Amino acid sequence: MIQTEVNPLPQFSKPTAIRSPSRATLDAVLRFAWRADAFVSSDVMPDAGLTRSTAFDAIDTLIQLGLIRELPNARAAGDYSKGRPARRFELQADAAVLVGVDAGANALTATVTDLRSAPLAVHRAHLDPEAHPDMRRAHIAGAVDAVLADAGVPRDKVLALCIGVPAPVNAAGRSPRHRLGFWQRMNPQLTEEFSAWAPALRIENDALLAAIAEGTVGAAVGCTDYIALLAGTRLGAGVVLDGHELRGVHGGAGEMLALAQVKGVESAHGLGVRMREWALEAIASGEADPAGRLALLPPEQIDAARILELASFGDPDARLIARRCAETLARIVSVLGNMFDPQRVVVSGAIADGIGVLLDDARDALPTDLHLPPPDLVVSTMGADVVVRGAICAASTLAVAHALDVWTAA
Repeated sequence: MIQTEVNPLPQFSKPTAIRSPSRATLDAVLRFAWRADAFVSSDVMPDAGLTRSTAFDAIDTLIQLGLIRELPNARAAGDYSKGRPARRFELQADAAVLVGVDAGANALTATVTDLRSAPLAVHRAHLDPEAHPDMRRAHIAGAVDAVLADAGVPRDKVLALCIGVPAPVNAAGRSPRHRLGFWQRMNPQLTEEFSAWAPALRIENDALLAAIAEGTVGAAVGCTDYIALLAGTRLGAGVVLDGHELRGVHGGAGEMLALAQVKGVESAHGLGVRMREWALEAIASGEADPAGRLALLPPEQIDAARILELASFGDPDARLIARRCAETLARIVSVLGNMFDPQRVVVSGAIADGIGVLLDDARDALPTDLHLPPPDLVVSTMGADVVVRGAICAASTLAVAHALDVWTAA
């Protein structure tokens, strides 16, 4: 959700007298500076389609606004020896901060970064999935304030804030009603809580943020048709087709509830939850070797990470569970492949750290008699932080789009 009214950052108010290039020109130069390292005017001219004088006018305006800083010239930096040295510039990355939050069902991670997305502070906290929505909202707000305090920056230095939640989210940042109240608890009026002070705000589905992370800095860079599959606790898909994020009118484009009707899947429970259940069932029934490494584990230590670790060492009981998981994953991927026709499916989230051990089995189990070719199946390298990474990527996009609104607000 992007606010239509932009809250100004008081310490970066508009100067009393600056040159006035067009908004489109300023946007073009600022976007270039955001993705460039140190640059000179001749770098930005062809990229933005500007003349030399127009480029300098825009750069000087952005300097006066505090969004770009001038660096020592090329001669002073040791890169220039003859003729008139070129003026050098860069984005003023410390002019404001970005905040990204992964507000999962059970845990929260909040990150503050500079405008270049370089981390300044990280805060982690436990969340109770059964807590009243008002209490959950207060905990999330408190975590945002805590990570800002850890970074040593006040609220009024935040330019953009993005929060990921395990619920469908529409374009206005709100979730539909769930018959058991789960979605209302996961997204407890966060738009209303943060729009009062965040200049640019986006409340988003966590799987879609995972997809943004994978497409920006992860396993789907350069791919325009892909799905990020969050598969640990629950199944959720962030879908990107033809380079566009899919949402749906209620935000439910990536909800996996329909998998309850798929033979061999039967629910939207994540692979991590299933592996633990299968392991406990195998131990209770005697199917697992009572003297084996899996059965000798205390029940509270049995989780997907431990099962996959044992499978990687060749434990036969863990390997059976991993193979069953691979077959389930293959069914899920085949359904997604036929529903959305992606080029790639990226298994993302905390479970991705160990799931490589079963990936070959999952690829082998993909059906070969379907009408469409199966998608490539790959594993994320971002682990449990994929959603918060996606939140920062989304906050950065918001910041680029709205920085001038904030800095030139009356």
